[in-house]
Amino acid sequence: MHALDNVIWKALTTRQTEFAEVVGQARRFVPEVTSLTAFSEPNAEGYASLAGLVGSGGTAAVFLDDPFIECEGWKAVGGAPLLEMVSENGISARVNPARSLPQITELGPQDSPDMVKLAALTRPGPFGSRTHELGTYLGIRSEGKLVAMAGERLKIPGYTEVSAVCTHPEHTGKGHAQVLMMELMRRIRSRGETPFLHVREDNLRAVQIYERLGFRVRVLLHYVLLRRD
Repeated sequence: MHALDNVIWKALTTRQTEFAEVVGQARRFVPEVTSLTAFSEPNAEGYASLAGLVGSGGTAAVFLDDPFIECEGWKAVGGAPLLEMVSENGISARVNPARSLPQITELGPQDSPDMVKLAALTRPGPFGSRTHELGTYLGIRSEGKLVAMAGERLKIPGYTEVSAVCTHPEHTGKGHAQVLMMELMRRIRSRGETPFLHVREDNLRAVQIYERLGFRVRVLLHYVLLRRD
């Protein structure tokens, strides 16, 4: 097994237990933090625990190794194939030294409304009012407006996920995402950890950017939003 297998479950049973809500063999993050949910195994016991966790009509955002197969009491109401990418070798893109770099700001609780607003506009993935509590979040502002951000989400021993990478549509093409990611990756590596991320398989532009930053595909996962009928 790879350290990143069943990564949501591992995060909620190791470095991020303080954010976990637990029923049997299922765990989820506090909803205000993120909607990500996991079970120890996608078997009958796992789905029964998941049902107890979310309740009737509740939803669970899970990562599965294989496409979801319809099972009694559950319906897939959203999702997409995801690439899990890892930057193992420490090689990343270089910024042109002649280029003027934007000022990077460390984001905190006071920035949460702006972060939620930007995430709602750009839809980088599940993002809540307390997502910023998961780790370091960095942003770039223009005339006081948050126009780009990136941060840390899932954490397991030896690995930290780069997540919520997004740029306001009016400010794309300026390299903001690359600058933020490179700084996050530098900080992650300074702690002796390896950066990884998740991206939709069909987001080819983002995949190309991440490859230039030294990320390589480890595995194809299936993000599924399940609803308990």
